[in-house]
Amino acid sequence: MALLNFKKRDAGSAGPAPVNPHVEAFLKGYSIEVMPRTSEKVESFRDLLPEGTRVYIAHIEGTPIEDMVATAARLAREGYPVMPHFPARIIRDKAMLADWIARYQGEAGVDQALLLAGGVARPHGDFDSSMQLLETGEFDRAGFTRLHVAGHPEGNRDIDPDGGMKLVEEALQWKQKFSERTDADMALATQFAFDAKPIIAWADRLSAAGITLPVHIGIAGPAKLQTLIKFAIACGVGPSLKVLQKRAMDVSKLLLPYEPTEVLTELAAHKAANPDFNIEAVHFFPLGGIKTNATWAIENGGSSAVPANAS
Repeated sequence: MALLNFKKRDAGSAGPAPVNPHVEAFLKGYSIEVMPRTSEKVESFRDLLPEGTRVYIAHIEGTPIEDMVATAARLAREGYPVMPHFPARIIRDKAMLADWIARYQGEAGVDQALLLAGGVARPHGDFDSSMQLLETGEFDRAGFTRLHVAGHPEGNRDIDPDGGMKLVEEALQWKQKFSERTDADMALATQFAFDAKPIIAWADRLSAAGITLPVHIGIAGPAKLQTLIKFAIACGVGPSLKVLQKRAMDVSKLLLPYEPTEVLTELAAHKAANPDFNIEAVHFFPLGGIKTNATWAIENGGSSAVPANAS
């Protein structure tokens, strides 16, 4: 007889609610993103995250590399695989790139990275895109075993100013071909979105175009609605922003925190019905706080989200 997993209900409700088994399966192996300043507020990641959770470290312009490396080392000591961002436009040259790689490896044993252009309008030096970083060969020489690159289910106006997908799709084809000539495992880590249907349509278009890179889908964690709308506009989230705007027009929901239950339930059901669907994992952006996001995952993810210190 299978054991039932349960999640907490709101105060005053009649006992725990059963965990959706499709969501539980879909959340297995999820990753989460932190920054040095947000990770400082977490006493122990092992109280919040499952054993082996991949933790991305976002590198925001102006953050000293020393703070990034110290955060990576702290997470590694707690037993988590670390994936720091390498934003091309804030890396001056090949020497700086090699220095960052050496620091991460020497102090934190890092062997994986997320490569992206970065949210800077004007490059600080030689690099403008993740493709240029890949072409240096530095990650291959350093023996990195996993490299993730950015995906944009709803496009990216920094790449396609007209709002289309032409240049984004050309970049994905380049990344696909690169993945076929590197020994490192590669995947697409995407910007967050709030509507499952455009995500599913985009993932299916990738498969039809011969892009076999697995997708780690970006999902915004629980947060105040106003916070999410602010981040969505700043990050150029497109069609699915309407989901938040519609919610904001509902007075009964306006003051309630957003939770990603609906989008994840729909994606999980689609994955269960279509096992070959190329979304491989969920990547959380904890816009409402790391603890808030991890608590939501624990309450909704069943066995897939049991913290390391509780297992």
